[in-house]
Amino acid sequence: MTSTRERQRAAARARLEREMAERAGRARKRRQTQAIVGAAAVLVLVVAGTVWLATSLGGDKKQNTAANTEGYAQCAYTEVPKDARSKQIKDVGLPANQQDNKGTQTMTIDTNLGAITAKIDRSKVPCTAGSFTHLASKGFFDKTKCHRLVTQGIQVLQCGDPSATGNGWRETDGTGGPSYNLAEENLPTDKRPPYPEGVIAMANSGQPGSTGSQFFIVYGDSQLDPNYTVLGTITGGMDVVKQVAAAGDDGAFAQQAGGGHPKKEVVINKLAMSDIQGG
Repeated sequence: MTSTRERQRAAARARLEREMAERAGRARKRRQTQAIVGAAAVLVLVVAGTVWLATSLGGDKKQNTAANTEGYAQCAYTEVPKDARSKQIKDVGLPANQQDNKGTQTMTIDTNLGAITAKIDRSKVPCTAGSFTHLASKGFFDKTKCHRLVTQGIQVLQCGDPSATGNGWRETDGTGGPSYNLAEENLPTDKRPPYPEGVIAMANSGQPGSTGSQFFIVYGDSQLDPNYTVLGTITGGMDVVKQVAAAGDDGAFAQQAGGGHPKKEVVINKLAMSDIQGG
């Protein structure tokens, strides 16, 4: 009888240890997913061909909902745990949770090739606009390079990695972002194509609530699944983007998500957000 009890206890301990190991593994994967803002963002801009989602991506309803109250939205900015941050994550604090959801803003991207401007309607993207305003005020995008160009299947120029700086390219370019994530907004589920020429939208990791700082400018109608926040509309400087596109890319991402580093380097000298206009 004693040996039977010991065997039962040993088996119970072994089961418990397996369960704890599995739980630790799942928790570790969740932290890694949160930390990989840019690398996955590079990989998820895939040509459409799967079933288009008719609703938001699901997930935590609290994160995916901006509660609007008297001209303001309550936004959830989810901090990436410090022990899960790569060197490419730049910490500039968190935006305020309460953001304006009225009026419009102008985004001005001053590049080495000329200015690119965009109009942003805060009633559609209060939390994303609030995030950009916060990041711009901290100089987050200044002196960074647009790290990815895609000319086949989809036509986008991707920027917004704070670690993509200096001379040449590194393997880590495209993996950077802020120390927080936010939920997707203004998904174009009813638009065909969902991302027409002239749209500026947000990249993400493919998981709900994984939007960070990386964004892409669409310079030709692109059949992407409607999983990426439409931030606004380009109002000037599309010739700059097409000039970069005409020079082509180096194919660095061809075996993964497509495209590569732009052969014609485009550097963001400064990204600024105007004061809110209108009411």
